[in-house]
Amino acid sequence: MTSLDVRPVREAEFAEWLRALNTGFLRVPTPSREEVEGRLPHMDLARVRGAFDGGRCVATFRSFAQELTVVGGATVPTDAVTNVTVTPTHRRRGLLTRMMAADLAEAKERGDVAATLIAAEYPIYGRYGFGPAAWTTEWEVDVHRTGLDLGARVPSAADGGRIDLVDGAEVRALGPALHDRLRAARHGAVSRGARWWDLYTGQALFPGDPWTEPFHAVYRSAGGSVDGLLTYRADGTWGDAKQPLNRATVRSLDAVTPEAERALWHYLCSIDWIATVRTGHRAPDDLLPLLLPDPRAARTVTHADFLWIRVLDVVRALEARTYAVPGSLVLDVHDPAALTGGRYLLDASPDGASCTPTTRSADLALDIRELGTLYLGDESVSRLVALGRVEQLTEGAAARADAMLRAGRRAWCPDVF
Repeated sequence: MTSLDVRPVREAEFAEWLRALNTGFLRVPTPSREEVEGRLPHMDLARVRGAFDGGRCVATFRSFAQELTVVGGATVPTDAVTNVTVTPTHRRRGLLTRMMAADLAEAKERGDVAATLIAAEYPIYGRYGFGPAAWTTEWEVDVHRTGLDLGARVPSAADGGRIDLVDGAEVRALGPALHDRLRAARHGAVSRGARWWDLYTGQALFPGDPWTEPFHAVYRSAGGSVDGLLTYRADGTWGDAKQPLNRATVRSLDAVTPEAERALWHYLCSIDWIATVRTGHRAPDDLLPLLLPDPRAARTVTHADFLWIRVLDVVRALEARTYAVPGSLVLDVHDPAALTGGRYLLDASPDGASCTPTTRSADLALDIRELGTLYLGDESVSRLVALGRVEQLTEGAAARADAMLRAGRRAWCPDVF
């Protein structure tokens, strides 16, 4: 058996790496020259890894710099993991383990507080210390069952705001500032770079990928500030009797005020010919169903784990976020990879926290994976104790931890990466 070389990819090997990536994602394997030339300038090859069997790439891995908003509104630097594949002929040879170990060690050395990813398959990433920290829900709305006054003015005169249709260039100008406001207020949200916005608005395209221009609507408050952005597409479905049965599919809806969120959903449901609305990825506690006079008009079609977190620095991670009530906990954190872990005293309050190594007896014992799951306040410690995934060592510690760690709103990551 030939030895497999796992290492960063050289520029001359990028087309071969991209072929392996396409193979793993079940796309047309051989990339065009335009695809190679279009993607290469935006890759930090020091963070692009491959496994090579002779001259053939048989596994892919990439990471990039990201910021994650934590409970309380602070951001922490994270290592965003993406483009992970192993060619079917080379599975079960430890290639992902080798690539992941090298990347996480470098992230730790850089000073990243955590690593993040969106998991295509649930069972894979727990063994590397990742835990599901934020979930996503998608609804399909039967517009004619909502009970909304579909003929009403949107926004209402009392609201004082307005909705304007804009083009991609205006979204490119307005969107980044709005998203920065959103992620400052919503734990689980991640940063978006200039490249993200260029691709989102069609100002840059992946060669070979189809592009259909969407509709963009912005909500402006009575004072003129842009408080919401909705991007959607619509199909051309008509019934047998030539009645319109079109579906609108939301690409994203970012709103920083309840007024903007209400107005944009009402606007979308009020568009002539639209019979159903697919909401796209939303927070599980999104306002939408309860914004409707008949919430049953919104049918859940997807509810799944979404953002996974792997804590790389327990102290900095726990000190970065805030806590619902004052309290102290001693956590015994086990990290099989020895990147972080140990016994820590957490003294926390709504204003902040200190986290220090300690020799005191532990209140709770948990794996680094479970710490990732709990980090954004979206999971119950008591539930994990019942599942045997967290060990309660001091009576009442789980309830105390829940009171401290849980957040008023659920974590939400709007972006796939």
